[in-house]
Parts: sequence; C-alpha cells; structure tokens
Amino acid sequence: MSDAPEGPMKVLVYSDDANTREQIRLAIGRRPAADLPAVEFVEIATQPAVVERLDRGDIDVVVVDGEARPAGGLGVARQAKDEVYDCPPILAIIARRDDGWLATWSRADAVVALPLDPMAVAKAVADLMRWRADNRLPAL
Repeated sequence: MSDAPEGPMKVLVYSDDANTREQIRLAIGRRPAADLPAVEFVEIATQPAVVERLDRGDIDVVVVDGEARPAGGLGVARQAKDEVYDCPPILAIIARRDDGWLATWSRADAVVALPLDPMAVAKAVADLMRWRADNRLPAL
C-alpha cells in the first residue's frame, strides 16, 4: 500500500444479531495486518441505517451477515453496489459454501463461509482495506 491512511479505517459491520457483530469484530481484530492502520468499527443492525451511513461516504469496508433479518446482508450488499457512489468493498459472511452463487449475485467483493475462521476474515478484510486505500476516488 503506497499511501497508508493516517487515521483508522472504518469498517461497517451489518447484522441484526449483536452476537454475530461481536464475532465478526473479534475475528477482524483492532488491526488485521501490520501494514494497515487500526480499525474503527461501526456496528449497524438495520438496513435503513446501513444505507444512511454509506451515504455519508466515510466507510472504508463493509462486512454483511448473509443471515441477517429481515433484510439479508446479501440484498443489502447488492443495493449498496447499485446505489452508493464509490461504494466501499464488501465482505459477505454466508452460512453455507453452496451460497457462493448468492454472494456473486450480491456483487460482494469477498466471501467467507461460517463457521467464522478468524484468519480468513482478517485476511479478507485486510485485502479489502488495502484495495480501498489504493482505489479511493478523489474528493469532488
């Protein structure tokens, strides 16, 4: 990564289940890789709140729970990719590897299946953080 951001990078974690959000946060950790800045988590439990927060433009990576209710994370991911200007990269957490086709439909940039492997989650988020830092659109 050529120009590492000065401050923390914001990772939005979407799930209606507080326990799932906690598991995702713990899997990512405070700094998923030594070459990256610290992570600041933004936990959100509803689809309207995700849309509102993404519209602000200050999120670097999004992690969605494919099993969230009533709005599933994969649908939220697809909506974000369709509607958010300079949409941050999205990691989809899916319940079954066979749901990979749904993650493709959602246009998620990375996918990890349950049960959560902390190493896989941290690596996926680190890769998306690097991608975001290198490909952020310039401010208008």
